Amino acid sequence: MRITMLIDLKKYFSGEDISQRIDYTIDLSEVEMDGYKPFVSPVQVKGEIRAFASSAELEVDVRYSYSMPCNRCLTETRKELAHSISHVLVNKLNDEEDFDNYIVVEGEKLDLDELIYSDIILLTPSKYLCREDCKGLCPTCGQNLNEGDCACKKQQTDPRLEALRQLLN
Repeated sequence: MRITMLIDLKKYFSGEDISQRIDYTIDLSEVEMDGYKPFVSPVQVKGEIRAFASSAELEVDVRYSYSMPCNRCLTETRKELAHSISHVLVNKLNDEEDFDNYIVVEGEKLDLDELIYSDIILLTPSKYLCREDCKGLCPTCGQNLNEGDCACKKQQTDPRLEALRQLLN
């Protein structure tokens, strides 16, 4: 059974001067992304939530291990990731233009797990590389070019341009 971290924000929204330390973990080991379960360690969440002008200010740091195959060479790669997350939580908005700057919490109960999970998904790169200068795989033979050159012909011409190449010779 999964227990979620719920925070009652009623006192924060009432204007009381309070704060609360946050230090817990979220297990995302069953979450699938592109057919993989990339979260290989629990997400460590540390930070604080404090009252701020009839709202609540949330500031946390998250750390976790993430493992996915590289999008270029398919090598399984594990990385230690860390993010700082900050939000201003309110129970209602006075001006619709401020919607991007605040998170409206319905019912004055914040599901912190859901908010952290959403932030992590948004902060996760859509392309995952083993390293920035990854050379990928040879499109002809499939050799991992990070491990060395392949034996394929280096100057392969697109067959649609072969007639043009013959004119230039």
